[in-house]
Amino acid sequence: MDASNVHKFQSEKQHISFKTRLWKLAIVERLNNFTGYAFLVTAILLIGALIAYSGPGAAALLLVVLIGLPMVYAIIVYPKFGIITLLISAYVVMWVDKVGFDFPTGTLMDALQVLLIIGFFLKHKYDKSWDFVKSPITVMVLVWIGYSFLEVANPQAESKLAWVFTVRTVAMVMLTYFIFMYHIRSVSFIRLILKIWIVLSVVAALYSFKQEYFGFFPFEKQWLANNPSAAGLYFINNHWRKFSIFSDPVTSAYNMVISSLLCITLLFGTISKPKKYLLGFCSLLFFIAMLHTGTRGAFVLIPAGLAMLLVLRLSKKTLLLTGILAIAFIALIKIPTSNTTLGRFQSAFYPSNDASFNLRKANQKRIQPYIQSHPMGGGLGSTGAWGQRFSPGSYLASFPPDSGYVRVAVEMGWLGLLLLCTFMFIILKTGIENYFKIEDPELKNYCLAMILIVVALNIGNYPQEALVQYPTNVFFCLVMALMNVTLRLDREKKENILKTTNLQV
Repeated sequence: MDASNVHKFQSEKQHISFKTRLWKLAIVERLNNFTGYAFLVTAILLIGALIAYSGPGAAALLLVVLIGLPMVYAIIVYPKFGIITLLISAYVVMWVDKVGFDFPTGTLMDALQVLLIIGFFLKHKYDKSWDFVKSPITVMVLVWIGYSFLEVANPQAESKLAWVFTVRTVAMVMLTYFIFMYHIRSVSFIRLILKIWIVLSVVAALYSFKQEYFGFFPFEKQWLANNPSAAGLYFINNHWRKFSIFSDPVTSAYNMVISSLLCITLLFGTISKPKKYLLGFCSLLFFIAMLHTGTRGAFVLIPAGLAMLLVLRLSKKTLLLTGILAIAFIALIKIPTSNTTLGRFQSAFYPSNDASFNLRKANQKRIQPYIQSHPMGGGLGSTGAWGQRFSPGSYLASFPPDSGYVRVAVEMGWLGLLLLCTFMFIILKTGIENYFKIEDPELKNYCLAMILIVVALNIGNYPQEALVQYPTNVFFCLVMALMNVTLRLDREKKENILKTTNLQV
């Protein structure tokens, strides 16, 4: 056993012995006696009296304590559980918000990420090596976080409070990249994560079908009534754009796109035919759910991802599949139709005929002088909803960015835009280099899927804001991490094979 494995074994042993001592100290030695029994009986009576006199509010508070404290412990001590909880929460958090619970969902997501970070440092104190983060992507993540925090000192910013609210999704979520990099240490865990991802996407797609063919739930109608500006954007040509369990149709569309690309890429793996049929069905389901959103910026992303697939994995099988899909796309674009959803899909491939596309081009032309004269922009949260909330009446508050790149250019300046473009280039460059270095077919395929997802989100970030909303922001960090993790696991596999061969010799 080498030094690193010995160290890992000792740290795990210390951790297990600590939990054992804690259990004996807190439960066995303290409660397994007359005093302990009396304490438990008294606690039960007090809880009953509290509920009887204070009503359901006390019961809810107790429920939070009884469930919340074990959850906090599990997230910190068992990081795999914490990661799965984070991914699931990122998918459903906006749906919970729409249901109307009087609950700070954004704060809950922040707390979940903080707990994972605390768990990371507690685990890492037994392992002083930072080799796991060595990657050009890591450098860019740190630079991006640093620049985002530097924006608090932007002299052009109208509101510091807007920075506080915006930096959470722009920079703080990026810290989950390190959580994924450190704790994803096996191929089996990657498989589990991808299965959960696909299952969540299936649920979201089916929910979209429900909205399309059976209408909205009462709480969704109430949410639309309370947000007339959103309702005005979602109701087009006497047809509602569907948002599924997500915050808006754009987020729903982009998540369906990346999930579809994930399933298409997994088709090329060494899996059984029933699984391939299931993945093919899922990719078609996600594509149709994407059409329900009416998000034209998303319609071109699957062809773009397939084009990258063809370039990186050129073979007869790839050529045949992409050729069939290309013919299907061309047929959908050209076929005459009176269907509103299909008609909106076709219009995405003729942007010059789209009034909204031309309006966005005019807005971008109008804002160019401001971007050129403000290297650091107008400050995080200076445009869009946050701008209208924290700096109403300002020049940028009324500007609709309608693009992730334009928003960065306006809020973080041309320096921020240059940094973001460099960031995206480094991610793709690293992912492609890692893809050609990896030898294990399964890991190679996973890395390829992550590349296609980055390509799609990179292109999609121009017509819409693709990277700042849950769950896309969290899953984008996961995608970046998996590009590096797959290479690391491939190297570890080759090293283990080499060690085994040397021992046999």
